[in-house]
Amino acid sequence: MSLPFIGIPTHNERSKDDLAPPSYVMRQAYTWAVEEVGGAPFLVPLLSDKTTLRALYDQMDGLLLAGGGDLDPARYGEAPDPHLLDVDVLRDRVETIMTQWALSEGKPVFAICRGIQMVNVTAGGTLYQDVPSMCPSSITHMQRYRPRHYRAHTVEVAPGTRLHKSLGGSRIQVNSLHHQAIKDVAPGFVVSARAADGIVEGIESANGKFAVGVQWHPEVLAIEDTAMRQLFADFVEEARAYRAQRLGFSQAA
Repeated sequence: MSLPFIGIPTHNERSKDDLAPPSYVMRQAYTWAVEEVGGAPFLVPLLSDKTTLRALYDQMDGLLLAGGGDLDPARYGEAPDPHLLDVDVLRDRVETIMTQWALSEGKPVFAICRGIQMVNVTAGGTLYQDVPSMCPSSITHMQRYRPRHYRAHTVEVAPGTRLHKSLGGSRIQVNSLHHQAIKDVAPGFVVSARAADGIVEGIESANGKFAVGVQWHPEVLAIEDTAMRQLFADFVEEARAYRAQRLGFSQAA
């Protein structure tokens, strides 16, 4: 059977030349992690035409929502906080549309850092716009001046969840590169992991469909950590099953 296609929406990167259009970019670690476990990743441009977006979406067997800047708080009914950073309105629009489609149709979704926030907001939840000022803690959630693979703090994973099954344990050390986090969990989702200070570090769909989000960056840790790689393996396996169902043949074909 052919490899499952994993779509990864990009983000805008402004050119140093103000007259030049921005570039669509994405860190290579995401595509590496997908390819390493048998998926075929492709990057999704931030197009305006919804028909074209749907054509791209229909080729996906799974949607991966990557890390990046802050979501526009207007999407969850709040005014901007002074600490708000790097809002990409076009990315918000494309990811919201594709996340709505995927959640309603049961297409597998794996959401990382900003991605978990996108899933939560799209499904009706809210965010803390700035964790350091709104939820003071001894835990460092934005690991400045450290490499991206640095393990910043511990996360407690809830037994019986998809996340627990993938990681094979209840307590893990994670990297941490976010200043926003989930506040109100969206209806239809359950918390699968928290930091010691109570910040939500993982959510997943309660309806049995594969919609899993983590607040850390497993694509970086997966290079040396088999448990983190398993998160991608389980996602890609779900995408493979979705592809088989979509194309109407058995996984053994």
